[in-house]
Amino acid sequence: MPGWLYNHKINCMKACSFFPAATQMIYDMGLQDHLYGVTFECHKKALSEKPKIVRCIMEGKNYSSAEIDSVFSSAKAQGKSLYYLEEELLQQIEPDIIFTQDTCEVCQIDTKCTAAAVAKLKKQPLLIPLSPNTLEYVYATALTIAGAMGREEVAYNYLAGLQKRTANILDILRRNAMPLKRVVLLEWIEPIYNCGHWIPFQVAQAGGIDMLSCPGGDSVRMEFSKMVKYDPEVVIVAPCGFHIERAMEEMHLLAKQPGWEHISAVRSGNVFICDAGLFTQPSASTLVDGIELLSALFHPGLFSVSDRLKRKVVSSHQTRHTRHDIQ
Repeated sequence: MPGWLYNHKINCMKACSFFPAATQMIYDMGLQDHLYGVTFECHKKALSEKPKIVRCIMEGKNYSSAEIDSVFSSAKAQGKSLYYLEEELLQQIEPDIIFTQDTCEVCQIDTKCTAAAVAKLKKQPLLIPLSPNTLEYVYATALTIAGAMGREEVAYNYLAGLQKRTANILDILRRNAMPLKRVVLLEWIEPIYNCGHWIPFQVAQAGGIDMLSCPGGDSVRMEFSKMVKYDPEVVIVAPCGFHIERAMEEMHLLAKQPGWEHISAVRSGNVFICDAGLFTQPSASTLVDGIELLSALFHPGLFSVSDRLKRKVVSSHQTRHTRHDIQ
């Protein structure tokens, strides 16, 4: 293909992202001019600039953790999706490529559901499923996105900057011969879920170890008694999809669990509620932010929480009415 024709094809490319993490990385890499549609859960800037193609029947609802778990579990058991597409709008856009995901069919619309709707379009776009399950795969996803948009070189520059930040943390931990902190990170409160996929790798790169986690796999339900026996030194609460204020509303559900007050992290004041987006939304830059925050929570003698991240974490004894950010 002649160079001028290739450049024209790239410049005219229309992409849609049905995966918030992909949307974030597209913006991070400066490729948003090629983005023509997003999901209702994408970041604020994208939602202010791009039409929402993916919607969910749960939008605007204020259910408890238990109610949300019940609704999604029931839908999954019946083989139904809670997500749908604005098909007329998608038809008008006529995208060339659509980024989808298959990491979690509960959290986002999956490729199967997308394919069923896309089959009705006159112009058939290329569906590119993104299914990272480890931190390295998240980094590779950035390369896939940029490569599909004809700009693979920007991904290398993007990732080099992020990996420099994580390497700095590891270097400091090694120089100080810091032992790993015994940690547990919870992805859900009622019922209790451990953490999985890339999150255990975030914990490790921040100088911790979560022996109750599922590295590279799905998070699973966990009996609270296991957590009591494990006796973590630090507890991180980051329910998937919840901002800090929403998570704080349900901290009483943990506090009433038998043995909660005997856990080392509780007795030492090392229980933190964090913005879940730093862990459950796998854009490369967001996860690196999460690693930097965790390093400061695990090893406050070596690291401090940056001003940019102070609004992303509170300690468990704070309430919505007396909230003070970690200093």
